[in-house]
Amino acid sequence: MKASKSNITRALQVHTELEACDNSGAKILHIIAVRGHKTGKGRRSAAGVGDLVTAVVKIGIPSMRKQKVYAIIVRQKKEYRRHDGMRVKFESNAAVVLKDEKGNPKGTFIKGPVAKEAVERWSGIAKIASIVV
Repeated sequence: MKASKSNITRALQVHTELEACDNSGAKILHIIAVRGHKTGKGRRSAAGVGDLVTAVVKIGIPSMRKQKVYAIIVRQKKEYRRHDGMRVKFESNAAVVLKDEKGNPKGTFIKGPVAKEAVERWSGIAKIASIVV
């Protein structure tokens, strides 16, 4: 995992529900923790594009429901700024479910666009992404 080159706004707090955009079997994920993120006392952790989160599968195939999984955020509605001055935002919040903490995706393809920042940080996602924005 590399550091991000963009100034990404962390818009997805703990307890946010978002869609899983791969074919892993999960449909809706519920964020329960953001990996490697420290906050002040009383403040909720938040995640942005390219961050690794721990999530629970709320809706999906019966074998995956109520399972704790790792996921990477690949899209967020809140706009963020790239270093070249361009601002990027997507229509939905979405994540990709992982097999392990190292960034190996569980699914074999990703539906919809993926942010460039997530692909730069996690090379496993780059292999199965169809559109990189």
